[in-house]
Amino acid sequence: MKDYSDNTIETRIDPSKPETIPKFVDSLPKPLIARPAEGKEDSSCREIFYNISMKEKKHKFHRYFPPTTIWGYNGMYPGPTIEVEKDVPVKVKWQNRLPDKHFLPIDRTLHGTMNTPDVRTVVHLHGANVSSHSDGHPDAWYTNNCGKVGYAFKRKVYEYTNHQPAATMWYHDHAVGITRLNVYAGLAGFYLIRDELEKRLNLPCGDYEIPLLIQDKTFNPDGSLHYPDNATPEVPAPIPSTPSFFFGNTIVVNGKLWPYLKVEPRKYRFRMLNGSNTRAYNLQLDNGAVFHQIGTDLGLLQHPVTIESFAFEPAERMDLIIDFSKYKGKEITLINTNPGASGSPHTDVIMKFIVGYECESKDRSEIPHELYPYHHLDAARATKERTMTLASKPDPHYEGRVLHLLNDSMWSDPCTEIVKKDSVEIWHIRNTFFVPHPIHVHLVNFEILGRKTVTDKDFDRDGNYIFKPETLEKPLPFETGLKDVVRTEPNQVTSIIMHFKEHVGDYVWHCHILEHEDNDMMRPLKVIE
Repeated sequence: MKDYSDNTIETRIDPSKPETIPKFVDSLPKPLIARPAEGKEDSSCREIFYNISMKEKKHKFHRYFPPTTIWGYNGMYPGPTIEVEKDVPVKVKWQNRLPDKHFLPIDRTLHGTMNTPDVRTVVHLHGANVSSHSDGHPDAWYTNNCGKVGYAFKRKVYEYTNHQPAATMWYHDHAVGITRLNVYAGLAGFYLIRDELEKRLNLPCGDYEIPLLIQDKTFNPDGSLHYPDNATPEVPAPIPSTPSFFFGNTIVVNGKLWPYLKVEPRKYRFRMLNGSNTRAYNLQLDNGAVFHQIGTDLGLLQHPVTIESFAFEPAERMDLIIDFSKYKGKEITLINTNPGASGSPHTDVIMKFIVGYECESKDRSEIPHELYPYHHLDAARATKERTMTLASKPDPHYEGRVLHLLNDSMWSDPCTEIVKKDSVEIWHIRNTFFVPHPIHVHLVNFEILGRKTVTDKDFDRDGNYIFKPETLEKPLPFETGLKDVVRTEPNQVTSIIMHFKEHVGDYVWHCHILEHEDNDMMRPLKVIE
């Protein structure tokens, strides 16, 4: 690596200009593990309780940056990793201890923002099989010390049964109209479920299992976080006004800009999370080394998949093993071959691995041939098919601004996705945009049946997709497991199948481009008996 020990380098760095920021000078931190506040255990049950507070703190993104104001769970960015056992109930009191004013620009024209306080939060455990009262409904928000609450607010303490297989999940803010700002400010953290099956597989663990939260950021010259207020738009719009997309010009991994990680020449397990607002990645290793994928969003695959690269949409997770044993003394860079529309050449680099020459102990971990023997859902079991359309239209209230919508409906429109408990449904999601959109359904996991490029001839006169399973393109090799986010390609229909099997109540589904979610690309989802 280059030597940046000269202190004068700080005077040459402008945080707003990525080309002036040295890369690979900060070691990758591993998020701290959350500690329970209290617990009780007897022969019949075990209960674990966490107190986690959202606080404003200062954070060092880079060795040569001044401290930056962030919002973090327990004042940390990323938030502390919550590790739990399958079927062991957990209660969390998510406390808002944030200031009354936001440090990022609030667009007061979006749903849920016109007559509400500046700073509102509610926590969504993304991927959880959970009762509706603890799902983090966007209108279940609350202010500091619950001084004011949204109409859907029901409780201060959330309950998670963890009744689902081992998985890489994450918790993040979900307050209506300002999710993009709160997540960008730092309100995100890992939540890992473990089970006995996973433990028996002898995967890399302990120091050799590392979560990676990847996000893009832009900084002001003073090192503070920058988020656009569209004060100089090309067309008339309110100021501040949310952009349709946000692309940062730097890459942050676990809170550090372009970090490095020293690894031993052995196998490591990486739980990757794309926590960016908009940015999708296409990740690969610059020396051609492969990833051994063992899991997707919501658990292990049936068999490992060897891949050279993968597309990575916002909110998706990838569970991977990299075997560094062949690369003693080498430096390997994780790169992004999809820098996107940001115009920044520096977003093509994520982080660096520096491989040592020796292992501290013999690597006895494995990449098993058989991981998780689950049974795929049969499309013939579906009791209902729905055709969902992703489209845009001009904002009727603000010239030059675009609304991104699901089924041509806004967040406040009556619920149309009313699902029966214990039913299997197939959703056909038609993307009429020119870019992919990551669609997230709360509560359930799903499987991707496939995709098909479509024309109007593929729909009946009522706009319903004419489903012919044999015409679908199969999911990509890294999409074959249980998912809760699906990449919907332009001019295609993406078909997914899911089983609503346990809970009833009010949930949501939405695009996980946070700028779209905040600007009406989110719809209610109701599960009934």
